[in-house]
Amino acid sequence: MVEIFLKTLPFFAVIGLGYLSGLARFFSAEATAYLTRFVFYFALSAMLFGFAANLDVAAIFSWTFVFAYLAGTSAIWGLVAAVALWRGTSREEAVFEAHTGVIGNVGFLGIPMLALLLGADAVGPVLLVLAVDLIVFSSVLTMLITGLRAGRVNAGTVAILGIGLAKNPMIVSVVLGILWGATGLKLPVPVNEFLTLLGAAATPCALFAIGASLAGRSAERVEVAAWLSFSKLVLHPAAVALACWAFGVTGFAAGVMIAAAALPVAGNVFILAQHYGVAPQRVSSAILLSTAASVLTVTGVISLVS
Repeated sequence: MVEIFLKTLPFFAVIGLGYLSGLARFFSAEATAYLTRFVFYFALSAMLFGFAANLDVAAIFSWTFVFAYLAGTSAIWGLVAAVALWRGTSREEAVFEAHTGVIGNVGFLGIPMLALLLGADAVGPVLLVLAVDLIVFSSVLTMLITGLRAGRVNAGTVAILGIGLAKNPMIVSVVLGILWGATGLKLPVPVNEFLTLLGAAATPCALFAIGASLAGRSAERVEVAAWLSFSKLVLHPAAVALACWAFGVTGFAAGVMIAAAALPVAGNVFILAQHYGVAPQRVSSAILLSTAASVLTVTGVISLVS
């Protein structure tokens, strides 16, 4: 475990550097927003396209893998929602707490870190996890919130979902990369080197942006945030591990799925909470606490699965 901790430490050190820079206001909130935009639309998209274009999709795609992740994640989603309703929260807040308890920082933290720690073969399974998070659970969140407010889900809601997915650069870059890979053609050398150069900026910039964005958050409603962090860091990977056993997903693929499930709460959950005006402070606190605690928990999980 010490060896894994030493390998994960540089990733969290860059997050810490970003946090201190934001805390000292050396890196402003506006600068953080622009750095995040650069990572989201350019660097990370280049990395994902390069990864996807060189993947053998038929070799890495597995419905059993997808169903196992769906089952484990759905179980914790339902549990967290039920606890929220038992506490007397509104149905909208229960939906957001459930989303917070299962959606990890796979894009900005998981892909670069797990690819380096577990090897290039980890990229395919991590991309499957990311796709399920973005396509299934983000769509469920949008439909539930829209349905609760409007009293029903109509064609307009489906259109909004479709437009949102089409505008997400992570989804677009992965889909385009897979389509290119399906042609069997290799990327031209200048294009491949361009993607490699631009994609190399994704890891340090994403980690720094995560830290800088945390500097503006405060840990209010600590009890709820601690419960949501526990759900994300402990219950979610445990449920996914149980689902892997139940569905017969074993070996390396299972290890990567469990490691991806152990990642801290994703920053885009806060963006959605702000957009809908539902419990943004609660979500913000969970992101802060789960990211801080993940220095130890992610190390422990990766040590177990590797």
